[in-house]
Amino acid sequence: MNPYLTAVEGLRDMLSAMNGPVVEFKRDKYQKSFDQAYIGAVPVLDAVEQLYNTVLEPDAMIANMAAAIVGEAKERIGKEKKNYRKDQVLLDLNMTMVIFVFPAILRYGGNSSRPLTDAILAAWKEAFPKTNLQAAEFEYINKGFHRKFCYITTAVCETLGRGDDCYELQLFRSYRDDYLQKAPGGEAQILDYYDIAPTIVKHISGTGCSEEIYQDVWDTYLSPCVRLIEDGELEECRDTYTRMVADLKDKYFFL
Repeated sequence: MNPYLTAVEGLRDMLSAMNGPVVEFKRDKYQKSFDQAYIGAVPVLDAVEQLYNTVLEPDAMIANMAAAIVGEAKERIGKEKKNYRKDQVLLDLNMTMVIFVFPAILRYGGNSSRPLTDAILAAWKEAFPKTNLQAAEFEYINKGFHRKFCYITTAVCETLGRGDDCYELQLFRSYRDDYLQKAPGGEAQILDYYDIAPTIVKHISGTGCSEEIYQDVWDTYLSPCVRLIEDGELEECRDTYTRMVADLKDKYFFL
């Protein structure tokens, strides 16, 4: 197979490299799953690199590669007839991009790696304007991935002087893993949160008054959530946390 077809078809297949991204994105599974999937992706990235270093118009070639992977995503979403299923497929694809596709491309470290990542990010945003994906290297994600589903809670606790192993964060993580992920619609809610929470935290940090904002978040939402979890009122906690994310998104996501 010629390098162009290898690159195009291989990039499309990378969207299936990790089945059930939420299931694979756990402390005891992620590194092994990523390493195995990355080995399979190396020939694809070799083909991309060969093309990038030899074609007359590498930028146009990279744009075509980005269009191929986004086109595959749109095709998969388009196969679903119901809107909630379309949303679920997009959420799964978003997570696959964040925890595998971008880290794999960046790990490869070729001349084509950063241009390809940037082109896919731009094409993805154009195709799915409500998403706000960010690219990070595997080492960064693996080092702190257990915090990623608790972005806002972690930021609040750190601002209030509570460590990463504090009681509240441990409580929220147990709630996430033992209840929310197994509840109806919980996995989709986690994926949606994963997509928007980093941007919310980033924008709050840039306001110059993050301590005051996070204190209010603690008083209004998180402290009540702690009490609800302790009292076994788990669905009520879910309602409060959902309201928190929605309110913060309205205030800080689009700054």
